[in-house]
Order: sequence, then C-alpha cells, then structure tokens
Amino acid sequence: MNPPATRSLKQGIRAVAARAGVSTASVSRAINNPEAVSPDLRARISQAIDAVGYIPHAPARILSSRRSRTLGAIVPTIDNTMFARGIAALQKYLSSVGYMLLLTTSGYDLDAELEQARNLISRGVDGLVLRGDCHHDALRKMLADNSVPFINVGIYRPDRPYPCVGTDNEAAAYRAAAHVVELGHVRIGVVSALQRNNDRASARVAGFRRALAESGVELPDKWHVEVPYTLDDAREAARYLLSLDDRPTAVVCGNDVIAYGVLLEAERSGFSVPRDLSVVGFDDLDWSRHLRPSLTTIHVPTGETWQRAGEYLVRRLAGEQAIMHHEIDYSLVVRESTAPPAPLKRHGRSR
Repeated sequence: MNPPATRSLKQGIRAVAARAGVSTASVSRAINNPEAVSPDLRARISQAIDAVGYIPHAPARILSSRRSRTLGAIVPTIDNTMFARGIAALQKYLSSVGYMLLLTTSGYDLDAELEQARNLISRGVDGLVLRGDCHHDALRKMLADNSVPFINVGIYRPDRPYPCVGTDNEAAAYRAAAHVVELGHVRIGVVSALQRNNDRASARVAGFRRALAESGVELPDKWHVEVPYTLDDAREAARYLLSLDDRPTAVVCGNDVIAYGVLLEAERSGFSVPRDLSVVGFDDLDWSRHLRPSLTTIHVPTGETWQRAGEYLVRRLAGEQAIMHHEIDYSLVVRESTAPPAPLKRHGRSR
C-alpha cells in the first residue's frame, strides 16, 4: 500500500494534468525540469497548479530528479546594500526557472562560512553562490568531495581555477583614483573597507595605489584608513583626515557607503565638496545620484552580476556548457563630488 504522501502526490499531479489538459509526465517535467517544456506549456501547468492548490512534495521531487532545485548563497552581511540588491536579482532569476534560494551570512569569518556551507549542503542544496575568492581550503575540499558546483561572485579572476563572475576590482579602483589625478590632485587619501578576509577590498586598495604610484603621487600611511562598512566609521575616518595640517584634497573610497560618510563629515566640519575636497565612491548605489553634491563613483551592474551567477549554476546543473570566468564591465560615473583642487582650508577657514 502506498504511503499517504505518495498517494497525495499522484492524485495532485493527476488533478493538475486534467486541469491543464496534458499528461502527468508533462506536469512532472514542468515541476522537476522547467527548461524541458515550452514557456507556454509551463505557464498553463503553473496556472493549473494554482487552481488546484497543489504543492509538490519536496522529498519526492528530490528522489525523482536527484535535485532539490535549491541553491544556497553565503554573503558576509545583509547590511551591505550591494548584497541586498544582488540577492534580490538572484532570487528573481531563480524563481523564474523554478529554483529556490537559501541565504546565510558569514560576517567575513572563513570558519563561519565553512560551517554555513556545511549546513546548506546537508539540507540538499544543488549549488552554492559564494562572495569573492577568499575561502577556507576545507570549504573547497568539501564542495569537491560532495560534487557541489559553486561560483565566486563579485570578482573577475581568470587566473584562478574556480568559476567567477564580476568586475576586475583592481582595474576599476585604478580608474577611480586616476580620475582625481587627472583633475590635478596630488594630495589623495584612501578610505577603504577592512581588507582582512575581503579580497575585493584588497584589490581595490591595490588599484588605488597603482594609479597613484604610476602618476608619481605619494600615499603616506596616515592618509590611508581602513574602516568597517558603516557610516559612523566612515565619518570618523573623514574627521581624522580633515583634521590633519597636511590633509588630502581628494579622497577615494572603497565603496559608496564609505563615501557617503566622508561627504557627510566634510559638510559637518565646514568643508565644501568639491571645492575643498573631492570624493569618489565605488558601486553606484541608488542614493549616489540623488545626494547633493551627487557622488562621482564606479558603476558596477550588481543585478547582472548576481543573475549571471545563478545562470551559471543552473546551466551546470542541467549539464550544459557554461562560461567559467565571466567579466562584468564597470564604468566611471562623473558627478558633482569631484573637481580640480583649490587652495587648502582647514576647519572651514582659508589657510
């Protein structure tokens, strides 16, 4: 005798098939492998499922297809607006192809990321989206041992043997710093995100430094400040830089939120942006074009980046050819926060 769950599953599929006017095999394919049926048929079956009120039995689906149609994503934090935007794009794409997303955070802790990955794999995820390429060796071994495909998102490292999709952070940061050099600045500070366990932040700092070095511009240690991803910490960094007797006339920032903090603190301290201080961000968040002054920044198409990460894993799981290293273009967006340097002023008074 079949158990209740199996009987309910079969009855549900029959009801959906009758409603849609198709075979039960077509319903099964639409549920377990949506790409195998036409969009019109998938839509008709989806409408029938809604009308019948049928909910596919997940364990039975996994047994029949050997797939859970679930992907996992591990991000350092959900406080970062870029991560929120990326996860939203990934979720939207996965929903359109019949996949579900499980999300966890690691807090930039490689041991925590390893544990979260173990938890996700134990729950049957088919693949993982990871942030960056800075991971525990044990994590890569675990993924290989369990044949779990993964992709590193937010970076472009074709020299590495791991799949990735993202922007060349070093090159993009180089362009940001080169912009203020081209404007005539020679006193340029850097406020970056913390570099520990964050290869994106490290690559951006390397890009800033390369642009300055190639132009013969010195970056004293006291003009480079690393801060957590908060407005308060960014404002504290700006307060320190602006209090220096030999302060910078321009500051390039590791992301837009840090740049917001620098802009806010400059205004609070009596400085005018960009007359007294030019500021450049990185990411091009929505607020960057609405601020006054609006923020010059590096535009990175975050939604496209995360969607392509999902597309890579879905193709891999379907046995299709997928590009292992995919570069996402960036662009410099020049707005109101940058201008040629003016005579220095300190604490709101001319020097």
